[in-house]
Amino acid sequence: MTSKDEADRTARLSASHRVVDGVRIATLHGEIDHEEGDVLREALLPEGEPVLPVVADMSGVTFLDSSGINVLIAVHQRVSDARGRLRIAAPTDGVRRVLALVGIDAVIPCHSTVEDALNA
Repeated sequence: MTSKDEADRTARLSASHRVVDGVRIATLHGEIDHEEGDVLREALLPEGEPVLPVVADMSGVTFLDSSGINVLIAVHQRVSDARGRLRIAAPTDGVRRVLALVGIDAVIPCHSTVEDALNA
């Protein structure tokens, strides 16, 4: 494996989720771009599972592009339609700037920690 292959492999988005007190907490690591939209969507709204309120832990996200923004908006709408809320927790400085630049932070609440998001 070349160093470029290794860099590409580590830059991909990894995601896991768990449910705590009826809230899905999706923990995300890596870059969210057009190639990773399905991974993001599946972490926030797993296929075949009920729609729950969601906290997206973005403390490990190093990049977010417009396709990631589109997924966040779609998930926000779907969760809102089910009378839940999508909240973003612990975005990195770069991700927070992107969210503010496009105005998403005015629609989807951003919190400093997962705990703050759960308690909001």
